[in-house]
Amino acid sequence: MYLCGVKTLRFAPLLLVLSACLSLQSEEQQAEDAEKALLARHDELMAQMDQLYTLRQQLQKTPTPDTAAAGRQRRALAAAEAGMMFWMHRYRRPQDTVAVAHRLTYYSSQQQRIDSVGRLFRTSVDSARLLLQAPAANHPTP
Repeated sequence: MYLCGVKTLRFAPLLLVLSACLSLQSEEQQAEDAEKALLARHDELMAQMDQLYTLRQQLQKTPTPDTAAAGRQRRALAAAEAGMMFWMHRYRRPQDTVAVAHRLTYYSSQQQRIDSVGRLFRTSVDSARLLLQAPAANHPTP
């Protein structure tokens, strides 16, 4: 029994190092996953950029009963696009040498920012579509 205890004690440092490596690997994976989620959200929003431009053009060309509202919606769509550009110009991927906890914090704050841009996209697109549908409802075709 005593020999078994000594052998276990001899391997204890190795087990501690191994568990620390697995923990570090897990944190590294968390950082990689956080970055992937952030960039996936960016890609999702970038795919909608044409929609912002198209809606702005439609608002410019389509006569609406409320031209002030159309102007506000065009500015909202432009602000959504500007929000994306601002985020992209400010985003800086942390170096791999930065502590994992700091990278996770950075990715979390960037996720909040890109989600805010996403909300701006959604509200400006939805509002523009509603405004564009209003003239069709007010002027039915024969």
